[in-house]
Amino acid sequence: MTLQFEVDPELTEQLRAEIVACWTDVTNAGGAVGFVPPVAMDDVLPTAEKQFAGVLAGQARLVVGRVAAGEQAGRLAALAFLVGGDFAFTAHWQTVRRVMVHPDFQGEGYGYALMAEIAAVARESGLELLLLDCRGGTGADLFYKKCGYEEYGRLPKALKLPGRTEDGEGATPYRDRILMALEL
Repeated sequence: MTLQFEVDPELTEQLRAEIVACWTDVTNAGGAVGFVPPVAMDDVLPTAEKQFAGVLAGQARLVVGRVAAGEQAGRLAALAFLVGGDFAFTAHWQTVRRVMVHPDFQGEGYGYALMAEIAAVARESGLELLLLDCRGGTGADLFYKKCGYEEYGRLPKALKLPGRTEDGEGATPYRDRILMALEL
């Protein structure tokens, strides 16, 4: 199966609901996209609305990938946001945020296709650099390295995950924040 991408789609109520549902499913499957499972759509909605507001204000771009053919044709499978700054000296780069592939489609190569589409959109927009950060301990940094990103920094213990304790079931509440960049 392949994906059909749309850049800057109209943020209809249906698309918003699809994104919030996907975000919820990704989180509950263990994805590091701003929450710790379990979450409900009502938990995700306020954060999603902030991302949508950025898109509507022209401060962010949305890239969505839908299944192109077959039984699942038209289903939202992947998405990410490109967020720009408001400082003239940083206009040559943007940050990739909230990279998601729905759990039903993981392992299909959709993540790589999404990251390639994001890079293509950025190049077409005249950008020279993409930045992103990811939660340590998830393996996401290895995925992004395969997409051409290089680690340029790490903030130790920058993220303190709620609902975890230092000694509770061996889970530490802290994760590093890994900073990565891709020169275009």
